[in-house]
Amino acid sequence: MVFVSQSNQKSQKITAHSFKPKKMIFSRIIFFVAVIIMTGVTAQEGIRTVSHDAFRAGEKLQFRFYYDAWLTGKVTAGIGIAEVKETDRRFDAREVWHFDTEGRSKGLFNLFYKVYDQFDSYTDKQALAPYLFLRRTHEGSYVKDDDVSFHFNGNYAVSRRDSMATPPYIQDIVSAVYYARTFDVSNLKIGEHIQIDFFLDDSVYTSVIIFEGREVVDIGMGRVRCMRFKPRMVVGEVFSEQYPMTLWISDDLNKIPILAQSAVIVGNIKMELMEYEGLSHPFTSLIEKY
Repeated sequence: MVFVSQSNQKSQKITAHSFKPKKMIFSRIIFFVAVIIMTGVTAQEGIRTVSHDAFRAGEKLQFRFYYDAWLTGKVTAGIGIAEVKETDRRFDAREVWHFDTEGRSKGLFNLFYKVYDQFDSYTDKQALAPYLFLRRTHEGSYVKDDDVSFHFNGNYAVSRRDSMATPPYIQDIVSAVYYARTFDVSNLKIGEHIQIDFFLDDSVYTSVIIFEGREVVDIGMGRVRCMRFKPRMVVGEVFSEQYPMTLWISDDLNKIPILAQSAVIVGNIKMELMEYEGLSHPFTSLIEKY
């Protein structure tokens, strides 16, 4: 399960020591890649208010990750689940959403590259900015756990290893997905881009996403009207170019991820919506169900 982006600045350290982030793992980059869609923000008593009805408690999305090539067909590598939950936890006496996501490898992939990722974000309901991000990543021999506390009133974050200044209302990689779904893209023109700041591995990144238009895509559940985007990736060990991936988001009021595709040497790596429940609006972009 994953996400992506290009660093926009070096974080200003509050403590004296530094931390060198480890490489991004591709399975994480696919799952959280849905930072794509966006709407209005207003201020209220010093804390912003993000008005939206794009999601609600009880929403649950299930995805499959698979390799697709003419030699092999579609080979499922893993499953990802994203849920919106109510919680009794309070931060600064304020109500929060619990965004609960996980991904795990499946079948034969467990024999040579076993994956289990768990990401939890506790995010202010009014400001849609996180207070706490919990990360448990186990991918083959790679293990990375972290707990990050966000203080958006003071513009700083504290992880297990460091403390650093952040831009106002910085997102974690999970809350960024839901925050992005609140944005209004109805008037976006082809070639225009949107962006969002997020925090990962003790660094601040900016994801820049180019809008490429609208089209109908075919997935296992049926034909879906979508908006197509290209997100900018970090060039390095995983990607050799800035825009290697294409994302399709439902062209309706829910704005949920439908399909993600990234080319590899032979074939494509894909993420595809399998099941859904508890959507805030009717799934009107599903124009034909198989």
